[in-house]
Amino acid sequence: MTKSALRVLAGATAFAHLQQHGLRQQDIDLVLGASGGPKWFCLFGLDQYLFGEFFKDRTSPLSLVGSSAGAWRFACVTQQNPAAATARFAKAYSSLCFPANASIDEITATSASVLDQVFPTDEAIAQVLNNPVLQLNFIAAREVKVRKSERKAAQLRRLMLAAGANLLQPALLQKFYTRVVMQNHSNPTLLQRVPHEAYPLTLDNFKASLLASGSIPMVMHPVKDPAGMPAGLYMDGGLLDYHLSLPYQQQGLILYPHFYPYLIPGWFDKSLPWRRAKAAQMDKMILLCPSDAWLKSLPYGKIPDRKDFDKLTDTQRLTYWATVLERSKELADDLKSGHYLLEKI
Repeated sequence: MTKSALRVLAGATAFAHLQQHGLRQQDIDLVLGASGGPKWFCLFGLDQYLFGEFFKDRTSPLSLVGSSAGAWRFACVTQQNPAAATARFAKAYSSLCFPANASIDEITATSASVLDQVFPTDEAIAQVLNNPVLQLNFIAAREVKVRKSERKAAQLRRLMLAAGANLLQPALLQKFYTRVVMQNHSNPTLLQRVPHEAYPLTLDNFKASLLASGSIPMVMHPVKDPAGMPAGLYMDGGLLDYHLSLPYQQQGLILYPHFYPYLIPGWFDKSLPWRRAKAAQMDKMILLCPSDAWLKSLPYGKIPDRKDFDKLTDTQRLTYWATVLERSKELADDLKSGHYLLEKI
């Protein structure tokens, strides 16, 4: 067997199920989409296949939970033509260019313009809101206390305090941020074991909610007072749920196209190697991620990330990102053909 571009890792219950039945769409009840910015480009082919073919004839409800880039991806796949919408997002995002030393105003405005390309009309948003099968959940973080200053120094101080609290105990982050879930379907059981507030997505708050879920602190402005939600500043859902390792309440299996073979709980845990989701938390999870061999074969031997904006010229970056988007289809081909070895988490 030639080396696969894809790794398929499964928790204990999921592993036994896959050995007996294989991967079937009717056995999946939940799909997750992590924060991670342009890391998503390596999953583009999987998103195209999963929502363009694998789940195409789905009639029973399927929950989607995403934060930041994951939320943006799922906002695409819940449109009537998921492959076309995902392609629009990939093209718009992968061609982003910013002037040298771009201000936070410029970065926020340019990022918001991507939404106009993915959702060119209200009808595109209505398709998401009225999707009868895909139950969409965007996660964002709302600041608990009103800021006294918008200056970067004050924001940085607040982030440092939150990071210190998280280091002591992740639950202390609730003193700084409230988890907010925006939904196109009410689903009171899925996250019932997780502290959160839930609000319906509407035409009036859809773009603001999506932008909020990906508004990276210190890089973009938070979204202020989205329609139909409590007043406050809303920002990147990855602050609390970077890789979405939450105690979900679903009956079936969890499918997780991801860029890593492990899960980092929160944004502040990225530099804490001991903060990783445990195997027991992933009992029903099927993790789809790039193989080491495939990663090493990419330009620069890695998947894209936000550091590429600083480390590469625009010409280098755009060529590199386009290559990864095209080659991401290799993961989908291996999943579709069964060209992979099933591994235990």
